[in-house]
Formats: sequence, structure tokens, C-alpha cells
Amino acid sequence: MRVRRRWVVWGAAAVVAVVLCGAAVSAAAGSTPAVRTQALRITGTPDPDGSPVSLDATLYVPAGASASHPAPAVVLAHGFGGSKSDEDADARFLAQHGYVALAYSARGFGASGGQIAVDSPDYEVRDASKTIDFLASLPEVLKDAPGDPRVGFTGPSYGGALSLLAAGYDHRIDAIAPEITWNDLNQALFPQDGSGPGAAQAGVFKKVWAGEFFGAGTTPLSGQAATVCGRFTAAICAGYQQSATTGVASPTLRSLLAASSPDSVTSRINAPTLLVQGEDDSLFPLSEGDANARQIAAHGTPVKELWYSGGHDGGTDADGDRLRSLTLSWFDRYLKHDGSTPDTAFQFIRTGSALSSENSSPTSSVVTASGPATTSTVTLHGTAQGIVSPPGGNPAAVTGLPGLSGVLGELGSAVNLPTPPGQQATFESAPLGNAVDVVGGPSVSLTVSTDAPDATLFVKLYDAAPDGSAMVLPNQLLAPIRVTGSSTGATIRITLPEIVHDFPAGHRLMLAVSSTDLAYQSPATAHTYSVALAGGGVLNLPDVPGAAGGGLAALWAVAAAVAFLIAALAVLGYVRRRARTREAEVDPELADVPVVLSHLGKAYGGGFRAVTDVSFRVERGQVLGLLGPNGAGKTTALRMLMGLIHPTEGEIRVFGHRITPSASVLSRVGAFVEGPGFLPHLSGRDNLELSWAAAGRPSGDADLEAALELAGLGESIERKVKTYSQGMRQRLAVAQAMLGLPDLLVLDEPTNGLDPPQIREMREALRRYAATGRTVVVSSHLLAEVEQTCTHCVVMARGRLVAQGSVTELLSAATSVAVAIDVGPGESARAHKVLTEMAGIAGVTYDDDRLTVRLEGLRPSAAVTALVGAGLAVERIAPQNRLEDVFLDLVEERQGV
Repeated sequence: MRVRRRWVVWGAAAVVAVVLCGAAVSAAAGSTPAVRTQALRITGTPDPDGSPVSLDATLYVPAGASASHPAPAVVLAHGFGGSKSDEDADARFLAQHGYVALAYSARGFGASGGQIAVDSPDYEVRDASKTIDFLASLPEVLKDAPGDPRVGFTGPSYGGALSLLAAGYDHRIDAIAPEITWNDLNQALFPQDGSGPGAAQAGVFKKVWAGEFFGAGTTPLSGQAATVCGRFTAAICAGYQQSATTGVASPTLRSLLAASSPDSVTSRINAPTLLVQGEDDSLFPLSEGDANARQIAAHGTPVKELWYSGGHDGGTDADGDRLRSLTLSWFDRYLKHDGSTPDTAFQFIRTGSALSSENSSPTSSVVTASGPATTSTVTLHGTAQGIVSPPGGNPAAVTGLPGLSGVLGELGSAVNLPTPPGQQATFESAPLGNAVDVVGGPSVSLTVSTDAPDATLFVKLYDAAPDGSAMVLPNQLLAPIRVTGSSTGATIRITLPEIVHDFPAGHRLMLAVSSTDLAYQSPATAHTYSVALAGGGVLNLPDVPGAAGGGLAALWAVAAAVAFLIAALAVLGYVRRRARTREAEVDPELADVPVVLSHLGKAYGGGFRAVTDVSFRVERGQVLGLLGPNGAGKTTALRMLMGLIHPTEGEIRVFGHRITPSASVLSRVGAFVEGPGFLPHLSGRDNLELSWAAAGRPSGDADLEAALELAGLGESIERKVKTYSQGMRQRLAVAQAMLGLPDLLVLDEPTNGLDPPQIREMREALRRYAATGRTVVVSSHLLAEVEQTCTHCVVMARGRLVAQGSVTELLSAATSVAVAIDVGPGESARAHKVLTEMAGIAGVTYDDDRLTVRLEGLRPSAAVTALVGAGLAVERIAPQNRLEDVFLDLVEERQGV
């Protein structure tokens, strides 16, 4: 599921401004299925003063869910400062995949009433149980027992912690998928990342993040007067104010935060748990997800943990589709019991330095752990060093900015602002002889002496280039520590933040210990500290062995040992087979036919079939519309047509050539099947030229100007793509598909994001393209546009072909027809009564003196005769059959398949 961070954006922007002043940021498209939505109110838990609370919610019911065919349910909770609208896309996605989804605004947010108690068991958790009570009352929801719906719970951050807490208190919850959330809210807001005799009991106040957190809850709602506490309960408000003043959490606040921490209930969570934690997250770091995973798994509950390249600090955020697919699979396994193999292997995202050609984000791969963690060591060098903490911690070092640290981290050394003089001690390793991969939290021992009762320090591990020109702090993360008893020198073991980072050979590791950081509370009075390495300066570096794509690392050694022999034996056999089959791969009788699908089928694991026995052909000059509800198999068919996936049965031929991956005939095909992706800092023209050059084809063959004219981009082609609207990106993607003026153009939902004038321009572009003698295949859910654009249609439902033919033939073959009948003034109601009493009429609607009549088996003339016989004057009759009506009739007929 996509992780939302809206509640931190404005505060982060303000911090950026302060820092700058002081220092002089498809899933494959398919037709949208029918999802019925209903806005509703759910009675919540009364406020501390007894005032009633009403929660704003939206219910999403999938097509086909009914009392006779109930579906499992999923509750979606949002992040702090958000509302139910943040979960709309994910709720619709789940409903489109067969779940009754319920998204609601937590108390104190959106249009819900009540005060914010920060995921309190007495308030927010009880509210969560009331949403499950509501789902238990719906006939469309599958029940495990009376009052016990089959239900999952998911949400990011604030909603993620609520997922965990709700599962600990309400055992009706059958599976959960929390994202980027906390285990111990005291540790998250008052972190202490050191251990040993010198470690303080209380951590360092994360003042900027806490301020963002509290500020989001004090913003008054529309029409509400501003108050100091805003929408928080009095207890939470008082606790925060005391901490913001002193930098220390009071016992009362610590008690409240402990009750709102999942670690208070992890021992009794029996719902299978998918934990997603962000590698770019200084608010709830990876260690919080690790703690949840260890505690829940300790008593046998299935747990899967994934670290992804995003989080509250932003990062690449390029894994949205992966997370959404993983969450859906998790719920399918434990709510639908689809029979898939349980997967609890730890996975993490390793981000590379290259950029994706699709979306300009850094490339990344999923690595699946293949064994227990290992540890390597590096020795640091340096003598004891003295540093100063100024009064109030001002000026302060700037390591990262809440909400933007991950984004800034992508810029590397460009964002490492210098630490104020005298505030930092550094220790370095020798250049690395070999590359070192780190997955986890490095650890080291330090001895600290001070002239104060305790010392507040911030420890960071940098990746330093050989020539010292670049210093990279992975994910801009640091370890805050407080050391007590340090007047005579105290030794403390420090575990730095968990990271996924590759330190190249020749680079040095540099440990920096600073006395201030802008994001944290520093002592009010000035102090001096002495910092020295302990334990011989040994730095422990953890790693997790694994293989990208989920393979076992050990298998690669075996594969390498036999690969050459297999390849040598295979080459001769391949050459011989190729010679025998080359003739069979080309059918000369179909050399002039753009597309022929023959008995095409595609099956996946678990018995799911996306496409079954689909056959049709597309002739030259046709504009063929591929229609069907979501899940009909349209995009799967197009992906097979492009050789992106293999069919299970049947075959596809393009201009007589059988389609296989990288088939040479695909050079005659231009396609836009996945979402558009371009380099944002280049112009539209530069993107197209680069795309064509990447194909290794002569620039003179691109026909760039012809493609631009057909797509109707105009002067905007010279602008940078980052200034484009979604509609402009779509048109640029179509122009990219038209490069070289391919004989066959395949487009998947090309009008997504276009406004009506742009849709009209796209329609004209496709017509112009087909008029050149070429062929267009286009999928779309805009039936009126298909009717006006396409010459032919193929209708699919549930993976099967329902109908095919020209648009004119489909319209004439409709099982029912609509006619508009104008009657005399004031006679609509009487005409409506006459017609509804007749057999062969599916429905009648009227507006003023005009009726629209749906006929099934009854001729229009019979309806007119009945009206005239009843003394009604019929002034005009006109057919109103539309492709939409035909489509709905065809799909409804297929529902029983």
C-alpha cells in the first residue's frame, strides 16, 4: 500500500526555511470494476467528559458481494493528521479485488468528532472494535461466527500502530498489515540508542518530530476556535507541553505513551502480521519494526517483515506497487485462504546508483534473506577529543530534516552541512580492502567524560570517498544517546540506526560524535565533553545474506559450477532446433494480418486463470477497442501480445510471426502498456530522442515530427517533463509509442488523466493514425469514447471473450434497445403507467415530457401503438442504443460463467 506522509509536509517546509536562513525537497491500468460506495457514520467511544463521538467512514462493496456470496473485509486506518480520504485509493483497490473495505477518519481528524488520545486503548482502539462490530452487521461480509467477521486491518504510521493494538485487544481480527509504525512510542519520541553502565534511563527528546506530531493535532477544524491543546485530550496536551519545556517525559506521559505502544500487546497478537518498515525514516526507524517482528513471532504467530526504500522521510518511494501487491497477497492468504504457500522470509530493498528508465527513480531490487545475520569488523582510529555543547544547543548541527531527510540523502554530500566548529569528534578507519555490505545496525563502544551530570551526544557513521571529496550519511540517520555518571568517564555501547548500505572498496568509514543536532533537544546550559574510542575501536558491521528476487545465495555457487557445461551443450541443440522451427514461427498466410490470437490462455499459481480460450484477429486499418470490467484479462492479453509474459495456452501472431520475448517482429509494434515514465529534468523532445536512441535504431527512422503531429503535443514538447500535467504525460507516452510510425500501435488506457478537450484530441490522433493504413489496438473503460473512436470491438469478461465485431454490428445485435419517446405536455406520468404494465419492457424513466424506454423483445412500434391506444399523443420516437448499454448487457450475461 502506498505510504502517506501528508501530515509532515508543511512543518518540514518550515524547517527548511529556517535552516536556509540560518545557514546563509501502475500497476497496470485496467477498467474500473463496479464498486459501490456508501458514506456513513459510526458511533465511537464517548470522550473523557462523556460527550458522544461520531466517526466519519466510507464503505466500499465489491461487485458480486451479497448475502449469498459474502466477502472478507478490511479496515483501513490513516496516518496522523490525515483522514479517510487518504485511504480511498487503497480501499478501492481492495474492493476491486473482492474485499469489503471500510476506511474511516480517526477521532479528532477529518469529519470525525472526538478528541485525539494518540491510539489509546480506551478510545482509538475501542473505536476500531466498533468498526468491526459494524462490519459484523453487514450481510455482504463473510462471518467466521455470529458477530465475528472475517476481517483484516491495515494502515500507515498512526494507523499502523492502531492495526497492531487493535489485533492485540480484539481477536476477531484475522490478519494485519501495519506500515512504518512504532513498537515503543517512548523510544520513538525519546530515543536512547546506547546500552551499558553509562546509559541513561531517559532518552533524548526528538523535539522537531514531536512538534510536527503535536502541531498536526492542534490545528483547529473549520469553524473551530484555536486553543493551546487543539483536539488533543487534556492528559496528552499537558504531557507534551511539559516535555517541550524540559526535554524530559513526565511519568504520566510515559505511562500514556506506553499504553499506546504495540509492545504492550505483541505477546497476545495471534493475527498473521505483515510488517513494512521504511529505510528512510528518522521518526519510526527500522528498529521499531524489528522489535514488533521479534515480539510477535516469539509466540508462534506468522510474521513477515519487509524494509522498503521509503518512509516518513521520503526516500525514493518507488516501491508502491510492490507493497500493494504484497499486502493483497497477505490478505488473500489469510482472509481468502487461497492456498498459497506462507511466506515469512525477511526481505529488504537494496537501492542502486543507476536510475530507472521508466520513472527516473534509483533502481532497486528485493533481497530475500537466506540465512542468519553475519558480522564483520572494521577498526577505527583516533585519539580522545574534546567537544563543546553551547547553551541551548544553539547553533546546532543539521543532520536531517523531518519529512525530507530521505530526499536530501539522495543528494549525498551536497546536503551535509558543516557542523559548527568545536562540536564534533571524528574517528576513521583505513581504506577498505574489500566492499562491505551492511544490513542492520552497526555498533561501537565509546568512553565519554563531561563536567555535567550527564552528556547528550549524537553519533553518525559516514561513508567517505577515498579523496575525501564526498561524505555520505546513509539515510541521514543518527543515534542520539545520553550518558550518566560521566564526570569520571563512562563507557557505553552504541547501536547505530539500522541501514541498508554498501561501502565500496577504497572508501573509509568515519564515526562522528557531535554535541548538538537541530532535530533534538540539547541541554540548556553549556558543557564540555571528552570522547574516546573504547573496546579497541572495533566497529561491528552486520549483514544479512540473501539473493535478489528471493533466490538462495548458496545456489549461485552451484549454478556457476555447471553453467558453462550446460551452455556449451545447449548451444548446439538450440541452433539445430532454431533451424527446424524458424519456418514454423512465421505463417506466410498471415503476413499481412496485424494480430491473430488463437485459443489464448494464461493461468497463475493457485488455480487462478486470468485469460481463457480467447481468439480474435485485427485487420489493417482497424481501430480495435478492447473492453471489459477490471479483472477481465485485458491488460494480461496486451502484455502477452507484447511478449512481456508467456501464455499458458495458445499463441499470438503479429504479421504472421509467433510472438516470443524479444521477437524481431516487435520492432514493427509501438506500445504503451504500463504507466508513462520519463526523465523529469529533460524536455519532452529530449525524452523521445533519448528513448529512440536507447533502442539502437538510426535517428532518421524515428519520424519524430510525424509522431508529434499525430499526438498533437504542439509547443509543449520543448518544455521539461516535470512541468507536464498527467494528461500531457499521457500524450507524450502515446507520441513515444508512435515513434518510427509502427505498423501496429497498442495502447492501454491512453485517455487516463485527460480532460474532455484532450480526450477529443486523442480520439482524432488515433483516427489519423489508422487513416495512414496502420492498425491501433486500444483498451479503455470510457465506452462513449470507444464508440466514437473505434471501428471494431472485443468484449471480455472474467478472462473470456464475450463478443467481437464492428461497433455497428455490436450495436445492432443488442438484446435490448432504448428509445426516446416525446409525448404531449403533462402526459409523462400516464405514459409511464401504460408502458410499465406491458410485457417486454425492461424499464422506463421519464423527465418532463420525454420517456426513455428499455425494450427487451418488444418492437418500438408496439409501444407506440399502446400509447396511442391509451389516448396519448406521440410526437417523436428515436433510437437511443449506445455501446454502454450493449456492454452492460453482455457483461451481465457473462456473470454466471
